[in-house]
Amino acid sequence: MEPERITAREVKRRLDAGIQIMFIDARSEEAWAEATEQIPGSIRVPPDEAENHLSRIPRGSLVVSYCT
Repeated sequence: MEPERITAREVKRRLDAGIQIMFIDARSEEAWAEATEQIPGSIRVPPDEAENHLSRIPRGSLVVSYCT
């Protein structure tokens, strides 16, 4: 399945509709260290380590990855 790019407005619409979303914080180590905020409930998965974290992502979930 090809990843789809969605807007923040679309994410909000889906959340408002009750769709459960798993958020992946894929910011680089440097960006993450400087960050002051993170989406509550998101998990941090560095882009170069994504394969090592697949077990943390529930199958069948809508997954939204975000970075800077």
